Amino acid sequence: MWEALERRRALLIAPFAFAGLVALTSRRGTVETVLPGPVEIAEFDDNDGRPLGVQTVERVVLEPADWRARLSNQAFYVLRHGSTDTPFTGTHHAAKERGLYRCAGCGTALFRSTEKFDSGTGWPSFWAPADARNVRTRTDVELGLERIEVACQRCGGHLGHVFHDGPEPSGLRYCINESALRFVAQGRMM
Repeated sequence: MWEALERRRALLIAPFAFAGLVALTSRRGTVETVLPGPVEIAEFDDNDGRPLGVQTVERVVLEPADWRARLSNQAFYVLRHGSTDTPFTGTHHAAKERGLYRCAGCGTALFRSTEKFDSGTGWPSFWAPADARNVRTRTDVELGLERIEVACQRCGGHLGHVFHDGPEPSGLRYCINESALRFVAQGRMM
């Protein structure tokens, strides 16, 4: 009887142990180094989300201690160490309010609520960025899988990944970590 109980307990614990292992390994070190210098960024109005044009701005490059002072612990691990939020733990994935999703690290406009959709994954999902100039992508082979990582163009912060299983018109799903984003509701000033 005890042997059957122990086996059952092991079968119940195994999925949680695996999830914990994935969470620990997802904190994989620092994100790709961002070199100082200018970058072109599309600006957006916080009041109505309309594009304001493209500006050349300096990249945001800080020391780890300065990032730690600027960000919450979870945002620091996601943006600066490429970690992943636990799904369904935030509010952005289910939010319906109109507005802009800006980088929690540098304030760059990344996504708009007009391109947001419910993917059922527990992470905020978008079928396109607010402007392709504001994000950058690179191949990510962590965890033995080839994925496309999405990062903020201005500060290099890890945002999440993009997959080819999204809705029309793009067919893409930008699966973004909530703690990498700061939501600005339409009509509210920054």
